[in-house]
Amino acid sequence: MSTSERHTPSKVVVIGGGYAGTVAANHLRMRADIDITLVNPRPEFVERIRLHQFVAETGEVTVDYGTLLGEGVQLIVDSATRIDTATRTVRLASGRALDYDHVIYAVGSTAAIPSSVPGAAEFAFDIAELESAQRLRAQLGKLPFDAPITVVGGGLTGIETAAELAEQGRTVTLVCGRTLAPSLSAPARRSVATWLSRHGVAVLEAEVVAEVRPHAVVFAGAAVRASALTIWAAGFGVPELAAASGLRTDRLGRLLTDETLTSLDDDRVIAAGDAAAPSGRPLRMSCQAAQPLGAQAANTVLSRIAGTEPAVIDQAFTGSCVSLGRRGGIRQLSRKDDTAVNLYVAGRMAAVIKEATCRLGVSRIRREARKPGSGFWPKGGPRPEQPTFAPQGVTSP
Repeated sequence: MSTSERHTPSKVVVIGGGYAGTVAANHLRMRADIDITLVNPRPEFVERIRLHQFVAETGEVTVDYGTLLGEGVQLIVDSATRIDTATRTVRLASGRALDYDHVIYAVGSTAAIPSSVPGAAEFAFDIAELESAQRLRAQLGKLPFDAPITVVGGGLTGIETAAELAEQGRTVTLVCGRTLAPSLSAPARRSVATWLSRHGVAVLEAEVVAEVRPHAVVFAGAAVRASALTIWAAGFGVPELAAASGLRTDRLGRLLTDETLTSLDDDRVIAAGDAAAPSGRPLRMSCQAAQPLGAQAANTVLSRIAGTEPAVIDQAFTGSCVSLGRRGGIRQLSRKDDTAVNLYVAGRMAAVIKEATCRLGVSRIRREARKPGSGFWPKGGPRPEQPTFAPQGVTSP
């Protein structure tokens, strides 16, 4: 083998520029001999954990990639339509094809409005992605301030959305479908219920929406409730790229991997974030999980390039943060396995913690851009080494 052949850079394509993908792309720069391409359908990073603020016009959600990606990471604004493992190319919606030695699959999550609920897809708005949040924000701006709004979903996204609107004086009904905040401890749930009641939110804990109409929702028992705007926040789905590429997925469509985040079908495809299902047991969809998984996926690629055995994931949760408007919140503590314990922080202090957590998500990406490996050291991962790089602008060929 010639010297030029030995030093041909490895080509790594990262699909998805969210919390996992941006960390992975920056973390790969721990080696200087990798060509890194990040494919994302939008030219800006979206802070998805702030989308409820964007809808209520209490915060913005986009960040310039030029401040987040380190030198040498090429951004291509396009959508991946297929991973062709036979030819080792990623095919894009524009018709372009990108050659790769390794792919990091970090496509994130999407809305999940069930087709089994008549009218939901036609008349309900979701809050899972920037474009749908933009449509929802525009629609909200057309409504009288006292128009009845229904939020479907008693999980953390539904609670944050209902609270953000209620704090502004909107008339909000929260339909839980079973239990309010099932992932929180009983004391924390009571605290959330108290806040919502104090701010006028009608919480229908056991009700299930059976139909969505243009100006109403219908419950399973046939009761009808006026709803000038219905927001669907009852869970998430994932893009269909893995299945469309002939790779094995779980029921939801997450890429099935082993404990090193490597696809069960191809060891050159590594997954991270919401769309990964290690050993068929996916972690909770969250920024808290996505960023370490992004670094872990990058470390798996680095290990394969180096010819060493990748480490298995060792992800630990610490709890969850829920905003209740701009001045309240809940910081729920948990065991390592994400099981809630009867210990939480509420009120203004929790709001401060939540805001700090949101800021930390972006600052960690920037830290990786400045010094690859400085923000995340997953189990078995290499330590940072010189040289370091400063963030620079990105390109969009």
